[in-house]
Amino acid sequence: MTKKNPDDSVREEQFGANDFAAGTEDATVAQETPEQDSPNESVETENNQQMDVTEKEEKILAEVTPVPDEHDNPKAEEEHTFDDLELPQVDYSGYSKHELLDTLVLLIENRPPAEIRDDIDRLRILFYKKLKLESEERKNKFLSGGGKIEEYRAWVDPDDARVKHLLEKYREKRTDYNKVQEAEKYDNLKKKYDIIDKIKDLVNREESINKTFHEFRALQNDWHSVGVVPQTALKDLWENYHHYVEIFYDYIKINKELRDLDLKKNLEVKIRLCERAEELLLEPNPVNAFRALQDFHNQWREIGPVPIESKNDIWERFKEATAQINKRHHEYFEKQKDEQRTNLDAKIALCEEVEAINKLEVKNFRDFDEKADKVVELQKIWRTIGFAPKKQNNKVYQRFREACDAFFEKKRTFYADNKEIQLNNLLRKTELCVQAEALQESTEWKATSDALIKLQKEWKEIGPVPRKQSERSWKRFRKACDHFFNRKTEFFTDLDTSYEDNLKAKLAIIEELEKFEPGSDVQAAFERLKELQRKWTDIGFVPFNMKDEITNKYRNALNKEFDKLKIGDDDKSILKYRTKLDNLKANPKASRKVRNERDKFFTKIKQLESDIVLWENNIGFFAKSTNATTMIREVEDKIESAKKLIKTLEEKVKMIDQSGLDD
Repeated sequence: MTKKNPDDSVREEQFGANDFAAGTEDATVAQETPEQDSPNESVETENNQQMDVTEKEEKILAEVTPVPDEHDNPKAEEEHTFDDLELPQVDYSGYSKHELLDTLVLLIENRPPAEIRDDIDRLRILFYKKLKLESEERKNKFLSGGGKIEEYRAWVDPDDARVKHLLEKYREKRTDYNKVQEAEKYDNLKKKYDIIDKIKDLVNREESINKTFHEFRALQNDWHSVGVVPQTALKDLWENYHHYVEIFYDYIKINKELRDLDLKKNLEVKIRLCERAEELLLEPNPVNAFRALQDFHNQWREIGPVPIESKNDIWERFKEATAQINKRHHEYFEKQKDEQRTNLDAKIALCEEVEAINKLEVKNFRDFDEKADKVVELQKIWRTIGFAPKKQNNKVYQRFREACDAFFEKKRTFYADNKEIQLNNLLRKTELCVQAEALQESTEWKATSDALIKLQKEWKEIGPVPRKQSERSWKRFRKACDHFFNRKTEFFTDLDTSYEDNLKAKLAIIEELEKFEPGSDVQAAFERLKELQRKWTDIGFVPFNMKDEITNKYRNALNKEFDKLKIGDDDKSILKYRTKLDNLKANPKASRKVRNERDKFFTKIKQLESDIVLWENNIGFFAKSTNATTMIREVEDKIESAKKLIKTLEEKVKMIDQSGLDD
């Protein structure tokens, strides 16, 4: 019997997914070498296969029936396929926060750590999303109730501590589980080396070849039933295994037909693995494809040798699919790193901007409020930017948070140091409250209205007061003003005027509008319509039961004529709003309604101005994007539209102020 050199043994199974730099984000395609056997070297040379066999040995070999192992059993193969190992995920998205917590307890207490890793991650993410949502709701409720952002203190949810305790318990169980698994790997390694020693000892047997072959098959089945071993020992382990398997095949001089059948079966299995690896090229997620590939590599190592004429081709096919999957995996993480570096630059720019604000010398409340609004806008922009590289992400966040905290601490200190000024402002506003209360029962409607309007302007010019007294003093002042203006409205509602004459005059204007001919001069027609508006405004009240009907007829007729004129939509909107204000003068409760509308317009103007500042800031960041031109053009269009809307709203506010309806 001729013994083979260990270097000449079949080494198809010696490579693995880890040889392709698996398991890291920086995975690159390793320079795999073909299988170690030379294409010109057969698993068993023709000369060896033609060795003389006695008639008795041929009879024995013909009677040999190999014991089926995992590779002969289709069901066993199916049980080891990658797809069948994937169990459907439980959908936890509809769970409440407490249900998520209870599920965590059940899984950690009753399931092995290796089986629940994905579930634990998804439960943790969903729990903290719900926790964050509750925190935002509490914060918004606090702010909507008049609270200041710098005084807000986050609420600590007791379930947060329970989750952290459960996750720590899970990590401890996982650590203990991994230790047990590692010990089992070394125990498995010892078992496999014991099996190799037994295969090695088979060549020294003097019993029948049939019995020896059955013992060999049993040892192979034992080999495949043993679990995983340490990664570092794989190469030497498989080299030894295949070396002594080849020696055994030489020893028993197995006939070529049986050997070829075994090689053919191995080839079919490896072809299926190649096909499945190639299917992974269609997997949209490169990370999932890479992980699946690792399982295929483990299966490849378990398969025995193939016919010599197919060995290089099948290996090259599998290696090519592996290289492409690893390339996609590498490119995916490289792209992710580029995006994270861009995000880091954007976040550093925000840090520098807040730090620059901290260096400014701010001397009054208004400047501090403006700077605070700016910092809040920068915080909003920060939230729109994705993650930075892992090593810098926490550092840049800490830098930004420290800069923001430093600014708001500076603001709090300033307000505390200027407490005396706020107390003086409170005294001035209290005095205005006293003056308004003294006027609230007056029947001098015009003079008192002017006086209260003057007091309201003075109120706006006074600076901030201590927060605890701010709402109380404002309600007192507003109550006195509202009392007078409500009395004024009721008084004028009860006046007996010539409603019928006013009705006839307004019907005449409506008739004139219905017969109106704009002519070719748009501007002249425009002025004529405005003159009709002024006439309508000068006419007093009409009978109450006719008010809505006459108002709707007038509005529809006037709007119809405005629509005929070729003027801009903004001008039409303003003119139609003027008509609306004129009509509201007939409503005794119009004062409060118009004041509320004026407040809404003013709030909308402030919001649009804030949006414009945010959009203009964002343009600077878009310049770093590949499609910056398109994005900048879209933002500039938004800014232009917002400015036009601001102009229209300001004109409407001006019209309200001039109408006197907000008195």
